[in-house]
Amino acid sequence: MLGSVSLGTLGLMVGSLLTVVGAVAYATGNATLNLAGFFYGVPLLLGGLALKAAELKPVPYREPPTAEAIAGRAQATPIQTQIRKDVSRYRYGQEAHLDSTLASLGLSPSDAERPVLVAIAETLTDGAYTLVLEFDSPAVPFEVWQAKQGKMQTFFGPNIRVAVTDRGSNRVAVALIRE
Repeated sequence: MLGSVSLGTLGLMVGSLLTVVGAVAYATGNATLNLAGFFYGVPLLLGGLALKAAELKPVPYREPPTAEAIAGRAQATPIQTQIRKDVSRYRYGQEAHLDSTLASLGLSPSDAERPVLVAIAETLTDGAYTLVLEFDSPAVPFEVWQAKQGKMQTFFGPNIRVAVTDRGSNRVAVALIRE
């Protein structure tokens, strides 16, 4: 629940409101409200700005998951569940979703060449829960993704089969299929 709310935006809104209340209280001579408004408002406002600067937005769904796909989550592996939850919430202090994973797999030569996760999808493949990660990968060719498919299969753990698909326009889809 909390991951679907931007803490930076929340901090900015509450901090701004309290700071304005403190300023109005100062202008009207209400010392207690003035102190509380500034004492809590300014730090919340600054904290909200800091969080907003370090914010990584959730990855959107390519298409909303169907009821069958949502029901299929019951058979998802812990890794599939963790990835889905991590990329579909606000994150702070990271440069990109799955950046350390891509580096471990050898798919991120540098920060500038790192593929960017642009969409996810949940589906069923032959009745098995499948989490599809779609990357924009202009600097890493599809052939490199194909060569890393075996490494991805062991990296994402047991009971996972990995299928890599070229979506065209420098887009690569990595399907994590429950076995």
